[in-house]
Amino acid sequence: MSSEFFETMTSLTILGLLSGILATFAYIPYILDISRRRTRPQRASWLIWSVLGTIAFFSQVYEGASGSLWFAGVQVSGTVIIFCLSIRVGVGGYLKRSDYMILACAAAGLLLWYNTDNAAYALAITISISLLGGSATVLKAYRDPGSETMVTWAVSLIASVCAMLSVGGLDPILLAYPVYLFTLKGSIVLAMILGRSRRRRTAWGQVEQDAKATTATA
Repeated sequence: MSSEFFETMTSLTILGLLSGILATFAYIPYILDISRRRTRPQRASWLIWSVLGTIAFFSQVYEGASGSLWFAGVQVSGTVIIFCLSIRVGVGGYLKRSDYMILACAAAGLLLWYNTDNAAYALAITISISLLGGSATVLKAYRDPGSETMVTWAVSLIASVCAMLSVGGLDPILLAYPVYLFTLKGSIVLAMILGRSRRRRTAWGQVEQDAKATTATA
């Protein structure tokens, strides 16, 4: 084998390890903020992400992923830990009727995987419904940006970029999961930025109204 092959494999391995390290550090401030009651995770979202992330991880293993598995593995471990913490300090309920439908779809994906010996079905269904399950956290991040930890989502967003690069090609199956996580985490970061901007505008508008009221009564 040529030296270029080994250099490529080494760089992909480094990117994969870097994505896993960044993802690990991304969870630390989030977990600390949960323990301090500064962050309140959405229980239903983290439960769904735990189940679906586990399915996605093993489907990636089955399809031959290598470097990007560091990121996927850390993601699954982190989501399970945060869901466990959310049981005590999180917000929202656990499973509504719509959430049961999501898990039923995940089960259908597993059945297709078993019957066709093709993990792509389970991965596609898992990613699709994970995005739907994550919409609750995106909405919460916009309405109450202070309830989420920006640094966690931002660092995890960078980690997902490293995971995409660690795939080393344009394999849609292996790229699917890190691209999905990039989309989700990017949406949450954007929602927090827009939510903070909205709050600043609202606060400034209130200051102007108070100033006008004070002037009128003077």
